[in-house]
Amino acid sequence: MSQTPLLDTVKIPADLRKLPESDLPQFAAELRHETIDAVSVTGGHLGAGLGVIELTVALHWVFDTPRDRLIWDVGHQAYPHKIITGRRDRIRTLRQAGGLSGFTKRDESEYDPFGAAHSSTSISAALGMSVARDLKGGDNNVIAVIGDGAMSAGMAYEAINNAGARDERLIVILNDNDMSIAPPTGALAAYLARATSSGTYLHLRDYAKQLAKMLPKKWERRAARVEEYTRHLWQGGQWFEELGFYYVGPIDGHDFNQLLPVLKNVRDAKGGPILVHVVTKKGKGYAPAEASDDKYHGVSKFNVVTGAQVKPKPNAPTYTRVFADSLVQAGEKDDKIVAITAAMPDGTGLDLFAKRFPERTFDVGIAEQHAVTFAAGLATEGFKPFAAIYSTFLQRAYDQVVHDVAIQRLPVRFALDRAGLVGADGATHAGSFDIAFLGCLPGFVIMAAADEAELMHMVATQVAIDDRPSALRYPRGEGVGIDLPKEGVALDIGKGRIVRQGSKVALLSLGTRLAECLRAADQLASFGLPATVADARFAKPLDTNLVRELAQNHEVLVTVEEGSVGGFGSYVLHYLSDEGFLDHGLKVRTKVLPDVFIDHGKPETMYEAAGLAADGIVATVFKALGRDKLTNELGGSA
Repeated sequence: MSQTPLLDTVKIPADLRKLPESDLPQFAAELRHETIDAVSVTGGHLGAGLGVIELTVALHWVFDTPRDRLIWDVGHQAYPHKIITGRRDRIRTLRQAGGLSGFTKRDESEYDPFGAAHSSTSISAALGMSVARDLKGGDNNVIAVIGDGAMSAGMAYEAINNAGARDERLIVILNDNDMSIAPPTGALAAYLARATSSGTYLHLRDYAKQLAKMLPKKWERRAARVEEYTRHLWQGGQWFEELGFYYVGPIDGHDFNQLLPVLKNVRDAKGGPILVHVVTKKGKGYAPAEASDDKYHGVSKFNVVTGAQVKPKPNAPTYTRVFADSLVQAGEKDDKIVAITAAMPDGTGLDLFAKRFPERTFDVGIAEQHAVTFAAGLATEGFKPFAAIYSTFLQRAYDQVVHDVAIQRLPVRFALDRAGLVGADGATHAGSFDIAFLGCLPGFVIMAAADEAELMHMVATQVAIDDRPSALRYPRGEGVGIDLPKEGVALDIGKGRIVRQGSKVALLSLGTRLAECLRAADQLASFGLPATVADARFAKPLDTNLVRELAQNHEVLVTVEEGSVGGFGSYVLHYLSDEGFLDHGLKVRTKVLPDVFIDHGKPETMYEAAGLAADGIVATVFKALGRDKLTNELGGSA
């Protein structure tokens, strides 16, 4: 084995393919070390990437990427892939402003043929690429790598069903990192994987099927059954076979002696779709990750030697924790409260509810569509379901929200974590659109918490709403650090509040931009413009009495929200237009997220750039008044 630092010799996969097979274990060890070191600096997803080190190396060594398309499902396991596809010099900018994305991204590299940060899209995209290849008369390979967790989403099943029926040449790697199907069973399993993925086996199998078709129908069926039962006697995979895939595996995803011959065989195979079942260990090769319950799925910066993560001492509890504690408190009093998560118990805080009420907590897997309709079913029977789903993930279940919840006016309570900008995860995880896509649905109640105390009151409000669906949105991260009440108290539906009384200028906030509105009001007061600051609390139903009061008593009205165009500001404008306020000189401005997808960075910096921090709000007020802020600072007039 060479003692040369092999990683330094590999800039792109073409360089990797020049290495002899005997050097690949050393190369993999160096790649694992580089991945650990890089993530210790940036934070991010670690365990999933460590689990696919050998698989990543094998795929790029066997296949001719980027000509052969390699699609990583979700993309959070693609850090090693990024290192060996020309991005090693930037790998320590992962998830930083202006740096590499934490997921695959088409405009970042030609080696990322499909952008992914949400689960279970890889097989569908790969099938589309396979069909496109055949339509163009090409001969390249298309490989989708999907984790076993992602197989819980209906979209993956839909894609497998379609791919098996179409018979395009497609390779799917099932990365089984939880031993959820069946582990390798030693030398015999390894031998069978090699043998059944070989060209000879596939050719004989197709020949047998063609021969069976020449027999009378009853004999054709019997021959097919014999072929299938013989194969499944030795190995699993019957479900995939029934859907039209050749199934190969399970094989050890950390053993090049198993990986390489199998991948070569499936690369050279002719015919329809093939599924290779690879068993890996999440966090492989790094003891702290292997010992962790979540295998270091997502980490902050950490000490490489000890594995200890560098987490600053919180100044206030997170919104997620306040929501979770409030729901547990409500659950103590009301046994009809049940909680649903789509494979995100920790991220949504429902792990705390599950510890207290395991029989009333339901993790349905990565299946947001099912989660929503499942919650609807519970609601029909008098239960009070809380579906805690990230704002960005609820997008995946929009038809179910409309058809199964809203039209039937079922009291499903949606808790939308990660509302607004989320920082390092970027555009794919930003909760930008929920106000707009839920607000257009008749009967919905939509709330946004301005602080931790308001969040507690809004959880209590959702408990009390039993005649229609509701949504409560709140951001990622810490609260503002205010004193919390002992328990939440239900709010009057559709009623906002005046937080500070002023004149001439009114700032109407929805959500946690309230703190920035108060800072903006301080600045405006220093310019002789005392401002009223109001917290709308509800985007729907809109507090029209509050909006009317602000419109009648102020020259400028600015709405501020952590959402896209088409949301709260649009509802206010619609009301003011219908009531004729815009005909009488009222100056209205709406502060929303810009109409672009915003890349990753620090949330506070992202909000400043979006004009949703205090300075941006003040600038909007001065522009509406036809005055220049700088001139006012110098004591003059515009």
